[in-house]
Amino acid sequence: MGIERGLPLILRRLPAGWRILIAFCAGAVTLLAFAPFSLFPLAAIGPALLFLLWLAASPSRAFAEGWVFGLGLLGFGIFWMHISIDQFGNVGTALAILITLAFVAAMALYYGAAGWLALRLAGTAAAPWRRLLIISALWPLSEWLRGWVLTGFPWLTLGYSQMDSPLAGWAVLLGGYGVSWALVLTAAGLVLLLLGQGRHRVFCLVGLALLWGVGGLLGERHWTKKVGAPIRVSIVQGNVPQEDKWLRDNLLPTLELYSGLTRQHWDSDLIIWPETAVPAFAHQVEEALLRPLEQEAREQGSELLIGIPAWEQQGNHYYNAMLSLGPQRGVYHKRHLVPFGEFMPLKFLLQPLIDWLQIPMSDFTAGDADRPLLTVAGYPAGISICYEDAFGEEVIQALPEAAFLVNASNDAWFGDSLAPPQHLEIARMRALETGRYLLRATNTGISALIGPRGQVLARSPAFETHVLTGAISPMGGYTPYAWIGNWAVVSLSATLLLLALALPRRRGEKGEAD
Repeated sequence: MGIERGLPLILRRLPAGWRILIAFCAGAVTLLAFAPFSLFPLAAIGPALLFLLWLAASPSRAFAEGWVFGLGLLGFGIFWMHISIDQFGNVGTALAILITLAFVAAMALYYGAAGWLALRLAGTAAAPWRRLLIISALWPLSEWLRGWVLTGFPWLTLGYSQMDSPLAGWAVLLGGYGVSWALVLTAAGLVLLLLGQGRHRVFCLVGLALLWGVGGLLGERHWTKKVGAPIRVSIVQGNVPQEDKWLRDNLLPTLELYSGLTRQHWDSDLIIWPETAVPAFAHQVEEALLRPLEQEAREQGSELLIGIPAWEQQGNHYYNAMLSLGPQRGVYHKRHLVPFGEFMPLKFLLQPLIDWLQIPMSDFTAGDADRPLLTVAGYPAGISICYEDAFGEEVIQALPEAAFLVNASNDAWFGDSLAPPQHLEIARMRALETGRYLLRATNTGISALIGPRGQVLARSPAFETHVLTGAISPMGGYTPYAWIGNWAVVSLSATLLLLALALPRRRGEKGEAD
């Protein structure tokens, strides 16, 4: 019996409990590929273990094992969500954990659905290469769906784990989902190396070498170019504890902290404060804070970009905003709000839940700007607030005008957890996809200057009051991804899926339902 048949047979004979355990461990191991661990090869090894199970599975088994894989990856990877629900949601630790696990279970369904559909389409008797090709096409499509269905949650998309590997180069062509596509093809290639023989293994090795080699070459090419003199920037990290931030007695000390640190860096062309650095509405601090700082900035030849909530009296709308102060005033209103954190879906039904949770500033209105642009330091800049930078296709709406990107966040909601390094990794992907410098300003860390290849040029220490200063260059031009967006990888995956389904089947292959 050849290994192509032998190994799937062994896996098929494994007790269901052992298969579930392997799938869960494969998901947990995959998490170690992401920041802060950054063991990027595990992003191929973990899915490869799952694919081996799927080669010896029925559609229903593939669903269960995919779902459990998702539980292992997301259960450990985003467990930090319970911190904000517990500490700031007024529900208690036990219920916060239960809510988090329910969310994890829901998001893990995407992995189960991908496995179920792959086995239904391929048939359980299909050749391993056909099933693996279908799986490789469906995986990035399922991640893409997770990134926009019900406003989307693209956290821990597989491609983010490859920021320091040659596969990251695919991002300039296909975006973060394209890196996921390259990863699952790698995982499929590893499985075929194990199962194949002779020339099949040679074919797999050549394919893997091309996949990784082309990724490295794409990453080395300069897709954008400098279009102006360097800009000196300072990012103010106030390190104000989240539990103290909205206390009335803490407003004046917070304003004095940020103002004092700013006045020490008027030699910078641009000074950035993080998301909602000012714990009050703009109109409430207009005379005491904004106008004096605006005047000083003009006199010093500098410019400020401040995270501050804004209230629009007409219509009674509240916005999470970034306000520029300098030669001219401008404002950007956050467009992609966090469900249950910044707005409540089905508010007319869930008002009692809103009143019970008591989350500060949880009734924002989404901004309606067509494009996320502000002119600061003499250049148009692409602005994103908080987890807006997790949506690559929204960030590229600022191009080609944007000379650099700015992301203002407040990861203090999640304490000393995996969230800040994971969020920094996401920001790095946005810089790489667009070929732009990205300035990341956070309340408690990790603030960073990120280069146009996604490299971290400088970063602030977490949970320290710190001002990060450096120089960036305004950039012009397009990467292919910035021109095409996610439709490139969606089209490629759909084409591969159709090809796998259309190719003639060998004798003995048949589509078997569960």
